[in-house]
Amino acid sequence: MVKTTHTWDPARYLTYADERGRPFADLLARVAPTSPAAVVDLGCGPGNLTALLAARWPAARVTGVDSSPEMIATAHAAVPGIEFEVGDLRAWRGSADVVLSNATLQWLPDHLDLLSGLVEAVTPGGSLAFQVPANFDEPSHTIRRDLAAEAPYAAHTAGVAVPDSHEPGTYLDALSALDRVVEVDVWETTYLHVLSGADPVFTWVSGTGARPTLQALPDDVRPAFEAEFRRRLAAAYPVRADGTVVLPFRRIFVVARTRGADA
Repeated sequence: MVKTTHTWDPARYLTYADERGRPFADLLARVAPTSPAAVVDLGCGPGNLTALLAARWPAARVTGVDSSPEMIATAHAAVPGIEFEVGDLRAWRGSADVVLSNATLQWLPDHLDLLSGLVEAVTPGGSLAFQVPANFDEPSHTIRRDLAAEAPYAAHTAGVAVPDSHEPGTYLDALSALDRVVEVDVWETTYLHVLSGADPVFTWVSGTGARPTLQALPDDVRPAFEAEFRRRLAAAYPVRADGTVVLPFRRIFVVARTRGADA
């Protein structure tokens, strides 16, 4: 059984916010330039990127949905003029001209099965757009996975939530098979994030993929795990001559357009 007791820290997540926001902007750029009446951001986090939706479509009703009360509280305080609500993506039953989900579906092991329902929520001629990380074979993930499987950590991290995604062709096939979908655009990009600061890769992953693992560890065990995790990450991602560290990050993007009302 997957443990789901972790919480999110908006401040930690917003570290390197510019780098984290690049995929959202790249995804949004490929959504057809229509004039939607309703736009929803599923897994909106602290709302800083949801604001880009309102900026692109100022006449639309923009809604952000996230399962984290901490994230939604930050969004309410920081991003006025947008509706934000706590909710589980799997239970969402709304309707919108653009349904967007950025770096969220990877946390749902059954997310491939959810795609047909998300497409059904898109109005005729609208778009479903999402982006998921696809870097799970990189040291930033394999080091955490291997370390968490060692004693004494394994007793605490068994069943902890971990992100995962499928290959681009899997998403293409799944969405192309749906009757309501008329066009599917799938691509991938590997970003080279140039990071600065102390232990920047640890700072990055501790706000996202590694957070459930870290929170699953007792207070008297976590410091030793963190110290070794930092050491192994520093060896895998060495500091360059200019003091920065490069974090390669592969992501998969999907935009699926539904048939128009008269099609």
